Amino acid sequence: MEQYKDIAPRLIGLREGIGWTPGEMADLLGVSEETVTGYESGAMEIPVGYMLDVSRLCRVDLTTLISGREPHLKSYSLVRKEEGFSVDRRADYDYKSLGYKFAGRQMEPFLICVPPKGGDDMVETAHRGQEFIYVLEGRLEIRMAGEPLIVEAGDSLYFNSETPHALRGLDGKEVKFLDVIL
Repeated sequence: MEQYKDIAPRLIGLREGIGWTPGEMADLLGVSEETVTGYESGAMEIPVGYMLDVSRLCRVDLTTLISGREPHLKSYSLVRKEEGFSVDRRADYDYKSLGYKFAGRQMEPFLICVPPKGGDDMVETAHRGQEFIYVLEGRLEIRMAGEPLIVEAGDSLYFNSETPHALRGLDGKEVKFLDVIL
């Protein structure tokens, strides 16, 4: 789980820098203390929704939390094809942040590639905010609170991110989509 080891110390540093205990942080985020300490240990997958909640609560840019580097552009940010910042937070998805250069973002745009997998291998996640998905290539199954939805190239879905959701590519192929988290 190497990809979490770089983010975990930044989570601890933010929490301790503000002066919160793991229990206080858990209460503020609406999660268990075990969840906070698990993510801070670097041994558990850290969902992007959790990192987004921490960055908002601690008033730190998500790019800084993930990469340790500060974004610096305030008027606009142009990210060329294949230049997105890789977010190595899940072993099974390929995340590229498309807004990582812009300071003070109100949304988090990602280009995500999800591989095909069996229905039993889908892992639900939920986090605060809202989410918008626009499929570019392939067919995506999104389970929303256990209900399967099939989203194809050109289709979009806007939803409350607190609704448990899980994703997988269909037809034995990877699916590529834009995902904007608010």
